[in-house]
Amino acid sequence: MSPAAGPATSLLEAVRARLVRDGAAPSPARVAAAVRAEGAVLGDAELLAVVRALSAELCGAGPLEPLLADPEVTDILVNGPEEVWVDGPEGLHRAARVRFGGEEEVRALARRLAAQAGRRLDAAAPWCDARLPSGARLHAVLPPVAPEGACLSLRLPPRGGMDLAELADRGALAPPAVRLLEALVQARVALLLTGGTGTGKTTLLSALLSLAGPAERLVLVEDSAELRPRHPHVVRLQARPPNIEGTGEVDLPQLVRQALRMRPDRLVVGEVRGAEVVSLLAALNTGHEGGSGTVHANAADELPARIEALACAAGLSREAAHSQLAATRAVVVHMVRGGDGARRPAQVCVLRRDGTGLVRAVPAVVVPAGGPPTEAEAFPDLADRVGTDWRRGRP
Repeated sequence: MSPAAGPATSLLEAVRARLVRDGAAPSPARVAAAVRAEGAVLGDAELLAVVRALSAELCGAGPLEPLLADPEVTDILVNGPEEVWVDGPEGLHRAARVRFGGEEEVRALARRLAAQAGRRLDAAAPWCDARLPSGARLHAVLPPVAPEGACLSLRLPPRGGMDLAELADRGALAPPAVRLLEALVQARVALLLTGGTGTGKTTLLSALLSLAGPAERLVLVEDSAELRPRHPHVVRLQARPPNIEGTGEVDLPQLVRQALRMRPDRLVVGEVRGAEVVSLLAALNTGHEGGSGTVHANAADELPARIEALACAAGLSREAAHSQLAATRAVVVHMVRGGDGARRPAQVCVLRRDGTGLVRAVPAVVVPAGGPPTEAEAFPDLADRVGTDWRRGRP
């Protein structure tokens, strides 16, 4: 086999399969070890050339490399060889100059990225949901699940956190809204950020955590490392998916329990979407002030139902779920995304129990696009907790 001609397909497949079995990231050293383990007899120079070729094949992202390097891109969606879409500040649009050579090249890239995550993607396992070593979230599907050809999506991790001033400069926050959010953090109220996918929940939560006092210890629990607070004392715990044999998983509920034993001043769950909601509710009710998390919800008033559904699936009764949610006294900040792609908070709500004992999210402040916050029904409740100085501004 000549290095110039590229590695044989059989060797490439054998090395890829070995790395997936081992659950190892395809670093040059591990690729070299896998080549040797396959019994290939090569000289040093030839081995180096083959390792380089295999590393490029196993690690590269091909036509997507320029998009991965763009700090403004948050999502990359590949629907076929000539259909690549990206999401960012301007909203979802087609990447006009990005093309693949054909369906097989898209499929090869999907398998390559799955191998990076130590996952299998082939006819027997035609879908993959995994986290790449870079922190990006990968989802890929192959035929016959995707009858028109392989599709993949990448949710890219934030390149760096922004503070509230930078969000204001981008037009996401008016000055009174900045002061209100600062007051929420300083009052150490529990915060739940809601919104749909891509509305900026994680970005805003990172900015709010950056406002915590430098003497406070932040313990972050995440499925994928996305929060980037600018803070001197941050401890990260990150979930781990099962390996190809289905073992070794470390899930969010386990990590939340561990985080509670790590003396957090603020416990943060990056995205609440499963049984970890029970541990988070318990944490917010046991003296851990200033805790926070994000929850997918299309509207702020849907939050109680969303929490109820997650908590009941995890074993709590409906009454217990609403009782614990009410006891958190959390403030809800709901995020939206406008037609122009701008992400911003639209409402700040407080939680109230109604006559049936169920919790409702009641608007306290409404934040119009580009305008100052206005008072709503539950404003007195919010004012009791954070004051009203934020309305007058700084001297």
